[in-house]
Formats: sequence, structure tokens, C-alpha cells
Amino acid sequence: MPTGTLAAAAVPGGRPLGPTRRSRCAPLFALVLLLAALLAGGCATPSPGLLAQPNAGLPSRVELADTPFFPDDSHFCGPAALATSLSAAGLPTRPEELVGQVFLPGREGSLQIEMLAGARRNGAVATLIPGTLEALLREVAAGHPVIVLQNLGLSWAPSWHYAVVVGYDLEAGEILLRSGPMKRQVLGLRTFEHTWKRSAHWAFVTLPPGRLPLTVSAADATEALIAFERSAPPRSAALAYRSGLQRWPHSYALEMGLGNALHAARDLPGAEAAFGRAADTHDQAAAHNNRARVLLELGRPAQARQAAERGLAVAGPLRATLLDTLRAIDTAMPAR
Repeated sequence: MPTGTLAAAAVPGGRPLGPTRRSRCAPLFALVLLLAALLAGGCATPSPGLLAQPNAGLPSRVELADTPFFPDDSHFCGPAALATSLSAAGLPTRPEELVGQVFLPGREGSLQIEMLAGARRNGAVATLIPGTLEALLREVAAGHPVIVLQNLGLSWAPSWHYAVVVGYDLEAGEILLRSGPMKRQVLGLRTFEHTWKRSAHWAFVTLPPGRLPLTVSAADATEALIAFERSAPPRSAALAYRSGLQRWPHSYALEMGLGNALHAARDLPGAEAAFGRAADTHDQAAAHNNRARVLLELGRPAQARQAAERGLAVAGPLRATLLDTLRAIDTAMPAR
């Protein structure tokens, strides 16, 4: 690029992670005893409305039986759950490959932010989904295993645990998980809801670039795609952004992200087209500036000047950036 850099779109505010929690996976005997206590104590949350209306557009029973299983009876439930999800998404991974990426020995567990980053480092788009039972079951019905964070302990003695939801049976009121040493853990939906609630219903889906969860919001998808771009090859990032634009075709942030990814991949005509769409639709200074910069790289200084002047008219805090772009254009233009 001649001088200067491309501007990036601001990331819209997505759903926060909430208090950062780590998993410290309970051994099997403790897990069984704690779940038994939950059932016996009568403290489970009331049955969700979804159970009262099982015909909410969901199949009554789903099981993703082919989902890989990596048994774990230690503190490595984070790597095991993430390896399960990545492998199911067509990105074969083993837990031992992930321990160094997501497991913190000093904390004997995995932080939520590390789980998301670990998925992205291994080629997946990791996306938070809405924290509702209906959204979770709709993802499973769409063929997407879902990583969830549970508290298998008590409010005053938490025992955080990652598991992967792989099925459900609405008529029986049950949910199926790959969890710790259990390949097919069957939990009552009420009990599961109780253990999940204490993580603020935190859950995410990993998918290869080009696919997105069925229930994801525009804000969470945008945040996930921008985060994916930071560690992904440019062409993979472009593919991921295109999947977002298929669902939200008028998104300024996604169009800018696509332009930046295509520019990094040296697809200059594609980048110019993406920035042009963003500029024409949203009339934002960053889009005009980036379009001008790419036009200049393409050897079209007259068109670059037009784009930069449009940007200068709405520049605001980017005025200095647009003036730098205009100076670069003037330097490149032939003397009259």
C-alpha cells in the first residue's frame, strides 16, 4: 500500500461474557452426588415454557450420535469439550493438542475467553448463542453440538464444568451430553437448566468459516467474525464474512470486514467492491477512505480522489486520515 492504512469498522456491542469463570471439572463421583442432591432437594427451576409447548417448531427428539467423544476424568473438561466440538465441525482435534492453549495450570481450569480463542486458533468461528433453552435446542436440531458451561456444585461452592449438548428428548424431558467420562449423559431438562443457569446460560457453537449458528444475533455474529479474522488466513476470514452478509446484507461492519480481509488476501478488485458497497450504503468516512486507498493501489487515482473527497465531506474525526489519503493521491497523479 502506498501510505497510510485501511480503517476498520467499530465493533458493535455484543453480549458480554459476564463474570469470567474457569472450569475445574468435578470427578465422576462428585458429579453424580451433586446432581442427585439437586434432584432430591427440589430446588430445580420450573419447567421452561418450551416443555409445556413441545410443538414449538422443534423435532421432539434429536441425538447427534456421531459426535466424537473424548473421555475426561480430570481437570481437562475444557480441552475435551472443545476438541469434541471442533472435531464435530470437521476440524479434527484432540484434547491434548488444546491443553496448552486453553488450560491454565495455576487455576486448574479453562476460562471462557480462552475457550473461544482456542476454537478460533484452530480454524473455527466460535459464536455465542442466545442463553435460552429454546436457542440451545434449535442449534442441536440444526446439527450443531453446543458447548455449555455448568455449575455442578452449589452457589457457595461452585464446581464449573464444560460439557457438549448433543441431543434432547422433549417428551421425556431429557437432554443428552458428552460430559467428562460419560459419552451419553442423560439429564432431566430441569436439572440441566439449574446447572446451566449459574453460568448466566453461557453457551457457544464452533463451525467452519462459511457457516453460522442458526440462532445467533447480528451483534454476536459480528463480534465472532471480527475475532475470527484476527487469527484466520485472509481468505478464510473473507469466507466467514460472506456468510454473515448472506444473513445481514446491509451490515456496515461486516462489509468493512470483508473488504479488509479481501485486501489482506490481495484481492484488490474484491476489496474495492466491498468498500464501495459500504460507502454507497452507509456514507461513512472510513469506507470512503478505504475505497480511495484501494483505488489508488489499482492505479485509478482520479476515482480515488472522488472517493476521498466524498469521505472528507463526512470525515469528522477521520479528517486527518482523509487529508493524508488525498496527499497520497496527489503525489501519485501525473502532473498536469
